[in-house]
Amino acid sequence: MAPQRNGNLSEMPLQEFVLDGFGGGPQTQALLFALFLALYVVGVLGNLTMMVVITLDARLHSPMYFFLKNLSFVDLCYSSVIAPKALVNFLSSSKVIAFEGCATQFFFFSMMGTTETLLLAVMAYDRFVAICSPLRYPISMRPSVCARLVLGCYCGGCLNSGVQTILTFNLPFCSSNHIDHFFCDVIPLLQLTCASTAVNEVALFGLCGLIIVGTTLVVLTSYGYITVTILRMRSGGGRHKLFSTCGSHMTAVSLFYGTLFVMYAQPGAVASMEQGKVVSVFYTLVIPMLNPLIYSLRNKDVKDALRRLGQRHTAT
Repeated sequence: MAPQRNGNLSEMPLQEFVLDGFGGGPQTQALLFALFLALYVVGVLGNLTMMVVITLDARLHSPMYFFLKNLSFVDLCYSSVIAPKALVNFLSSSKVIAFEGCATQFFFFSMMGTTETLLLAVMAYDRFVAICSPLRYPISMRPSVCARLVLGCYCGGCLNSGVQTILTFNLPFCSSNHIDHFFCDVIPLLQLTCASTAVNEVALFGLCGLIIVGTTLVVLTSYGYITVTILRMRSGGGRHKLFSTCGSHMTAVSLFYGTLFVMYAQPGAVASMEQGKVVSVFYTLVIPMLNPLIYSLRNKDVKDALRRLGQRHTAT
């Protein structure tokens, strides 16, 4: 069905949306621009650094760091889908985004979000095998298996995103073309349609709820077994190292899954779009910025690799 503009009986196709973003005058917009720019730049530099360090340091060529490098790549893409357009809109009086541009942003945002959710579950499974079945680990997590797991995460992200994008952008938008958000997200888009959104809501809460709850169960089960195994260890140093490594992952998982659950996995969870915008800033910019810091500051291997890379650069 062709989208419509403002309920016009001529059924003119909708050509563009307007991203209302955050309210406030020029000073507020300038402050938000500075905040978003700082979060985005730190996130880009942090994730690029993680990818470069893991690629260049042979000691980090293991399944765990292969998954971590992919997580950094997804985080980099995730924030880059949202931040540049938001930064431009903060400094512009025209906050227009083309219909096709909105659909494209929506697709990649949803794809990267779903991929990250699945990837965090895969990382939890990797730690489960490494700690609870160390003798099987080299075979269970051989390179071909790791590559298939990562590919599966991207395919799952594409599938969920494709379904959500097709269902959302085949709706007739006739109440308004103003999106009460700073990017094209499903909840504010559904508020603009003049058709029934029952199928969309079932798909949103069904698919997203299934993905979030399912992957959360994988994470909790994996770390339940991991905790029991670590507590049985006699070596205090070994327990500390494993708790430190697993603690980094659990911190990243808790932050990301928690905000996604609030936004998408339960109907009516967000009381208002203003609250939703704040939550969205957290998982689109803050978490991608924090992940490299969480994994580098609490991981001795990564800190050592950074130090070796710095020494190599200084020597040259």
